[in-house]
Amino acid sequence: MGKLSKYQAPSLKDARKRINKETNHIYYEIKDEYIGLGNGKTYLLKTYGCQGNLADSEKISGLLEAMGYTKARSDEDSDVIIFNTCAIRENAENRVFGELGRIKSLKKKRPGMIMALCGCMAQEEGIVEEIKKKYHQVDIVFGTHNIHMLPEYIASIYKRPSRIIDVYSFEGDIIENLPQLHDHPKKAWVNIMYGCDEFCTYCIVPYTRGKERSRLPKDIIKEVEDLVSKGYIEITLLGQNVNAYGKDFVDTKYTFSNLLEDLSKTGIERIRFTTSHPRDLDDSTIEVMGKYPNIMPHLHLPVQSGSNKILKKMNRKYTKEEYLEKIEKLRKSVPGISITTDIIVAFPGEEEQDFEETLDLVRKVGFEGAYTFIYSPRVGTPAATYPNPLTEDEKKSRLLKLNDLINEGFYEGNKRFEGEVVKVLVDGPSDKDPSMLTGYTPHEKVVNFPGDISLVGKIVDVKISKAYSWHLRGEILEQSK
Repeated sequence: MGKLSKYQAPSLKDARKRINKETNHIYYEIKDEYIGLGNGKTYLLKTYGCQGNLADSEKISGLLEAMGYTKARSDEDSDVIIFNTCAIRENAENRVFGELGRIKSLKKKRPGMIMALCGCMAQEEGIVEEIKKKYHQVDIVFGTHNIHMLPEYIASIYKRPSRIIDVYSFEGDIIENLPQLHDHPKKAWVNIMYGCDEFCTYCIVPYTRGKERSRLPKDIIKEVEDLVSKGYIEITLLGQNVNAYGKDFVDTKYTFSNLLEDLSKTGIERIRFTTSHPRDLDDSTIEVMGKYPNIMPHLHLPVQSGSNKILKKMNRKYTKEEYLEKIEKLRKSVPGISITTDIIVAFPGEEEQDFEETLDLVRKVGFEGAYTFIYSPRVGTPAATYPNPLTEDEKKSRLLKLNDLINEGFYEGNKRFEGEVVKVLVDGPSDKDPSMLTGYTPHEKVVNFPGDISLVGKIVDVKISKAYSWHLRGEILEQSK
């Protein structure tokens, strides 16, 4: 299937543009001609990356099942295999290329199998060119803006087998009403906005996801009300920068704090949100977080560095002092709040004093967990051109030192719950010990405890007996059984 029937490659130059203030809201309905195309066929979806990708994959699954496909048990049983990819770091891309190479032989055994690649990797010029030249087993490449066109691509290949590469590099629309197959029976991702206009110098996301564009409040509220009616207990609001929600509205003033307040009145028991940007976290949002008990007392607030010099080079648009001031306000508004973060070490230009400033900030905040990374250059971003004289050993040494400090905070944050009774939304059996159940507290703490599988999807009272660095151990109270 080497011949191309359609070829539209991504363009980083076009993806940088921010021209249109208005966003098109498209209400999707699957065409009758695509329903039934997958009857008797199976699919497998491999997802890499953030919560946004997980939410996208639920929509891809929804589209495929609307076409009649069912989930396959393995690669070998699949009629369609889709890789939904991440471009944040190089190792994520390498994993995908490794998988593409590994399953190349399946196409020889089953020529009718369709392989597709989508997500953020598909939005990168160099990646798409490499797939076009070297990975002929990939039949469809589509990006983050045209998930809704997947049924059309599959139908086209069934009619006339040939490759399709169709990636849009534009500011983006909002596609409503896509079918969504939730992975969890009681917890749901809810996109409230798409894209990013922050243009941090290290980040590829503004180029892969388009401009910041907010869904209409009525569409979000209706989606959450529908989830409540179906028995869902917890929602996580998603956006690259949820605190910027509503700033793109042209003729109405409705912000993230307004949305949080309205959603808190829908009857949903637990509300979470990610990801927040410190610059856009305002006092009204902090106030609303403390006002409603169904807004969970946990916030993931990426700081990236504790050095003002490095923050400026990153184009983060806040200082260490401003970040600490917002942490203080959060703790006053939401007593006992658990705060987690993202931190990059060895960013170009980071000297020892800059790294020490980061450690100082970590100590002052007392983070209860963090995603920590060594800086990974992304082609097309400004920081990829910055000189970085640090050796690999120096980079790894800083990461290890940071992680030791983060783990101390993680443990201290967990230890405060020893002897306490916490409410746990049960996810299912523990991956490491199937005889144990696992779930999350309001503070986003993982709790493992013995219990019956019938408790999955329920909120139960668990008394914490022991705290560890990454989880809590407890016993369920009798009245919860």
